[in-house]
Amino acid sequence: MFNKLKKMFGLEEEQQDGTTQASAPAAKQVAIKAPLTGEVHPLSDVPDPVFAEKMMGDGFAITPSEGVVVAPFDGEIVQVFHTKHAIGIRSKDGVEILIHVGLETVKLNGEGFDAHVTEGQNVNAGDHLLTFNIDYIKENAKSTITPVIFTNGDVLENINITATGSVQKGTDAAVVTLK
Repeated sequence: MFNKLKKMFGLEEEQQDGTTQASAPAAKQVAIKAPLTGEVHPLSDVPDPVFAEKMMGDGFAITPSEGVVVAPFDGEIVQVFHTKHAIGIRSKDGVEILIHVGLETVKLNGEGFDAHVTEGQNVNAGDHLLTFNIDYIKENAKSTITPVIFTNGDVLENINITATGSVQKGTDAAVVTLK
């Protein structure tokens, strides 16, 4: 009976000799929403070798046009830096992302940033994570460009950045395939 159900629901494939074999599960894909509104760039455009050379992981960057960071998926906040310039989030599927607002913003010691979440908090895609004063960062940091880094690339089979040009926070930005 279970074999018939498996076959009926496509969980088994019939072989040429009439026997059945369980099919491999489809690779799990996770949609990643843009955490900011602005212009999308490849990491190679980020004027910092740690990000541009993918030392922390693969991803993309956004030059923000407004000072709001939202959750790119449903998940858990795993880190809120004490300087509020960066935040780490893990999806329910295990994808981990670091959103690092601007370059050399750690030196601002939290000035111009407000965190709206705490470590361990569960969030839904689109929930506000951080707000920041974009003008203050333009005046006091190296750049507003914001790297969005997949920090656990070892569990990812593929990263497909789908967003180009202008992007609105909460819209599709990438799709990752888990191993």
